[in-house]
Amino acid sequence: MTSGVTTASDTQLRERIRRALQAQKQRTITVLSSLLAAQDEIGYLPEAAIEETAAFIKGATINDVWSVASFYTNFRFTPPGEHTVEVCWGPSCHIKGAQQVLKAVQEELSIDREGDTADGKFTLRYNTCLGACAQAPVISIDHHHYGGCTPGQAVKLVQETRTRPAAGH
Repeated sequence: MTSGVTTASDTQLRERIRRALQAQKQRTITVLSSLLAAQDEIGYLPEAAIEETAAFIKGATINDVWSVASFYTNFRFTPPGEHTVEVCWGPSCHIKGAQQVLKAVQEELSIDREGDTADGKFTLRYNTCLGACAQAPVISIDHHHYGGCTPGQAVKLVQETRTRPAAGH
């Protein structure tokens, strides 16, 4: 898995992961909760997160951790873009025009599906529920929700986001 060479950045990354794993407050700590803690800290699950989680959870192997990580679609294994745009396509948002919002965002980002822009500035995610059905259609940019969003408003929000510093991951 690893080359055996440890760099300063690898050491710092592993320390961030260990701190995130140790900071979990819930009564029962599982492989799943640990992976979520690591991804919340870093924004994705690098190989080091899998290895550190296996070392942290008593009796867990790297294969055990990979099986959990690879099962859930909300985990990513590559760094996300600097900004994350989520378009809700749950029932309320869908009925209220989320498809047009999504199409406008995709055109603005020059991508035709969920994923990362070529320049690494944005990650587009489709979300089944952003928890704001009464405000449909809803988009989220760097965890800030915008309800009643039209295609034009969504494009303007993405354009404004291009000028902001990267989201903290």
